[in-house]
Amino acid sequence: AGDGLKRLDDRQVWDAKYAEYLATLDEQKPVLATGDYNVAHKEIDLANPASNRRSPGFTDEERAGFTNLLDKGFTDTFRHLHGDIPNQYTWWAQRSKTSKIKNTGWRIDYWLTSNRVADKVTKSDMIDSGARQDHTPIVMEIEL
Repeated sequence: AGDGLKRLDDRQVWDAKYAEYLATLDEQKPVLATGDYNVAHKEIDLANPASNRRSPGFTDEERAGFTNLLDKGFTDTFRHLHGDIPNQYTWWAQRSKTSKIKNTGWRIDYWLTSNRVADKVTKSDMIDSGARQDHTPIVMEIEL
């Protein structure tokens, strides 16, 4: 959505088109999708939800777009395997030198699968990137 939420409308269009695209692929074969989705889906997915309510990546609109994607037949593999464990993040602000140290991050990177293969996922985790801030690598293993 960008600074000042200037591209929130564009983001909502993109979210809907991306969800439709993955759903179309899912009609042909199981889908594995990964990346920086730039949205913390639930309050548990960021350290400070109350103070970020209208921040890019945590607006109601962006969260609803991600919910819509999951509702089209996809699974957030990390939450599927681990449930609602707190303090699990994939991104920490580079502008704040203490965000990684204090673990005040956001979980905005995901491995998604088609629902029909979600139970075949054996691992979905973050790889410790040490002191490095910004994104940490994420890994998924699946037995197809």
